[in-house]
Formats: sequence, structure tokens, C-alpha cells
Amino acid sequence: MSAVPPPATDPWKGFRGVMAGTLILEAIVVLLALPVVGSVGGGVTWFSGTYLVVLALLMILGAGVQRKPWAIPFNLGLQVLVLAGTFIHLSIGIIGLVFAAVWAFILLLRADVQRRMDAGLLPSQRMRRTQS
Repeated sequence: MSAVPPPATDPWKGFRGVMAGTLILEAIVVLLALPVVGSVGGGVTWFSGTYLVVLALLMILGAGVQRKPWAIPFNLGLQVLVLAGTFIHLSIGIIGLVFAAVWAFILLLRADVQRRMDAGLLPSQRMRRTQS
């Protein structure tokens, strides 16, 4: 049996784009939580405001480092920080739970792409196999 051909196109390029886009979306949602914390919570304090803005900035900056090998642990670490934001207001914790589910799904997709790539089942691999 022949070796599995590498994919003709980089499947991880689109995957990195999905992760970067998810971080940008999450940063926007975290920043949109500031008015909620301000009106429903006890008000935005210097600590809560700084925590949320710095967290959003880390997410925006993190979107640019998705090519690095440590990108996924970094992304998951940000999720821990969002979940830890529950002490600021319950709404931050709910945002953390929603995006934790999104990141869990992203990790499942990553495992599926890796499994299919290892088996040679990606469309670009099947086309190359039939052409050889």
C-alpha cells in the first residue's frame, strides 16, 4: 500500500482563520459586556474594566499569532480567563460558557481534519491519489 499523499492545499490555513475569527468575535462580545456590567452589575470598577479590556486586547492580539505552535493552548488559556471573569459578573461567566462550547467544537473539528488527513480522505488528497 502506498503512503498517504499530502494535501494539495494547506487545510490548516482555513482552520487558523476560523480560530482567529472566533477570537475577534469573542473580543467584541467581551467588550459589549462592559455596558451590561456597568448597568446591571455593581458598575464598572477600575479592576473590572481593566480586566475586560485587557482580556479583549489579548484576544485581538492572539488572533494574529494563530500560526504559532502554542496558539491553541493560548486560546484555551484565554477561555479560562473569560470563565474566571464570573467573579466580575455572571454575564461574563455565561459568555465564557458559550465560547467554551465553541472552542470545544473547534477542537473536535481539528481532530476530525487531522484524522481525515492521516487517512488520506481530504478532497485534495483523493484527487491526487486518483491522478497518480
